[in-house]
Amino acid sequence: MLRYLLRRLAIAIPTLFVVITVAFFMMRAAPGSPFDMDRKLPPEIKRNVEAKFGFNKPLVVQYGDYLLGVAHGDFGPSLKYRDKTVVQIIAENYRPSLTIGLLALIYSVCLGVTLGIVAALRQNGVVDYVVMGVAIVGICLPSFVTAPLLQLVLGSKLGWLPIAGWSGGALLNLVMPVAILTLPNVAVISRLTRAGMIEALHSSYIRTARAKGLPELSVVVKHALPAAILPLVSYLGPAFAGLMTGSLVVEKIFNLPGLGKFFVTSALQRDYTVVMGMVIFYATLILLLNLLTDMLYAVLDPRVRLA
Repeated sequence: MLRYLLRRLAIAIPTLFVVITVAFFMMRAAPGSPFDMDRKLPPEIKRNVEAKFGFNKPLVVQYGDYLLGVAHGDFGPSLKYRDKTVVQIIAENYRPSLTIGLLALIYSVCLGVTLGIVAALRQNGVVDYVVMGVAIVGICLPSFVTAPLLQLVLGSKLGWLPIAGWSGGALLNLVMPVAILTLPNVAVISRLTRAGMIEALHSSYIRTARAKGLPELSVVVKHALPAAILPLVSYLGPAFAGLMTGSLVVEKIFNLPGLGKFFVTSALQRDYTVVMGMVIFYATLILLLNLLTDMLYAVLDPRVRLA
């Protein structure tokens, strides 16, 4: 196990280095500057501001300084939010993103696995076709389409739910964002579970279990389901990171004070340090969740060995 963790760490560090490098030079290659405003700064003031943040140095030197800071856990100060460091911005605003991401993941797994099992047990029946039809709709409809529709119907027309805002994480403010993030993942999870269950139910050990007279519920839950959800386990790690990163648009639409909103706003304002900090945060999260997924896969499947 230790050897496996060290090998994955040896792969993760260069991967993170490549992500940081590509993101750094892409941000600097984009037109505009964090100091460009509607009112143009006098040349002397602009030079002083650039010198304060090190923008007067050659780009390679800036890159080296940034890598050195990241190695020490310092992502630098925000260029737009006064008296705020990037680490402070992430620490103060990760909770909304984490809350809606976790809730969406829980609901996605519960609903998706249930629908997938039902569809597999009623293969090629009406229930199967309905579930798969809903899954296709969920995959095809992007969040920037479903979010305004829900706001229009449930918020403006019916008045059942608040259209936007956080209000300290009130439950009503979470309903629509979580639903928007849950729908496409339920679609994917139900399809993965259905495919895995169909394959498992036609396996020889399932026929043996039924021949022994085991109850159908026991056959499905204790014998077929553990094997059927193995592909799902591989999907869940990146899916959770995708829920947090996928909430970028959702947070902007619903005006939630999460990392997504800061990421979009900072990108538009050319706040280089905040954007880079968010990229590093999400990249690290994806790498850790992939590692956790591989370890969980080995626990569920005894044929897998982490050497």
